[in-house]
Amino acid sequence: MPDPAPGFSRFIAIDWSGARGKRYAGVAVAACGPGDEAPTLVEAAAGWWSRTAVFDWLRAELARGPALVGIDCAFSLPFAVAGRGFPGGDATAFELWDAVEAACADEPDFGGAPFVEHAVHGAGFWRGGPQPDWYDDPHRATEWACRADGLGHPQSPYKLIGSKQVGKGALAGMRVLRALRAALPGRLAVWPFDDPAPGRSVMVEIYPRLFLKHTGFGQRKIRDAADLDGALVPLGSRPLERTGAVSDHDSDALVSAAGLRWLAARPQAWSPPGLDDTARRREGWIFGVGLASDDTRGTFRE
Repeated sequence: MPDPAPGFSRFIAIDWSGARGKRYAGVAVAACGPGDEAPTLVEAAAGWWSRTAVFDWLRAELARGPALVGIDCAFSLPFAVAGRGFPGGDATAFELWDAVEAACADEPDFGGAPFVEHAVHGAGFWRGGPQPDWYDDPHRATEWACRADGLGHPQSPYKLIGSKQVGKGALAGMRVLRALRAALPGRLAVWPFDDPAPGRSVMVEIYPRLFLKHTGFGQRKIRDAADLDGALVPLGSRPLERTGAVSDHDSDALVSAAGLRWLAARPQAWSPPGLDDTARRREGWIFGVGLASDDTRGTFRE
């Protein structure tokens, strides 16, 4: 696959939330241009972002020209479980998105909670109480690959227990992706389900912990401006040179924007060995996981 990075005029990273509400402290948006300029935060007009506000901003932003956009949410579900909701167990990620939208169409702000409560599609979610006997913590291949690479331990989207749950954020993200793809026909590719092409914006799934692990921060959250610069510089970015405290949501978005720009120029990021037909059609892939080249393990420093 040809490297599409030279056509991107912007690199945008979004720290995401699946919470029910009107606006969320957990949503942050950061962006940077080509080269080595430091990423900056994109402020929401209303102070805190809603998912609808993110959708509206992205729709307008992507209409300006090709951008690479990363969202911190799963773009699909493990199909060993999700497939049970479809005839013969066979469906594409886009058909899953259609099912999510059908279940959640009346939920405001792209919320995904009604899918979890669906009589058929919701059967695989662990929603409360002790772990059920039938629950086996299903994961997609990309999540196992992330663990194998030592880049973190993504939660199963079917586990809706505890502060690290990601399932409802994933479902909300699928609704936004579906709506953006419909709003920008022929102008937006959602990787790896769509192939990147010149002149098209591309949306990819990101896992901010991946970038932080590569830059030496392990499991630590970045909440200090000096540490933030310490993570940006190995990603080929100039430092922000801020002082004081920074929220971990903001730092995740800022580091991920720089990380997207760094990764996009490496052809192996677009064709990792584990990216098989199941990942391309059904389950998706975390951008930057499972790369073949030795220079992607341990550190991004050149």
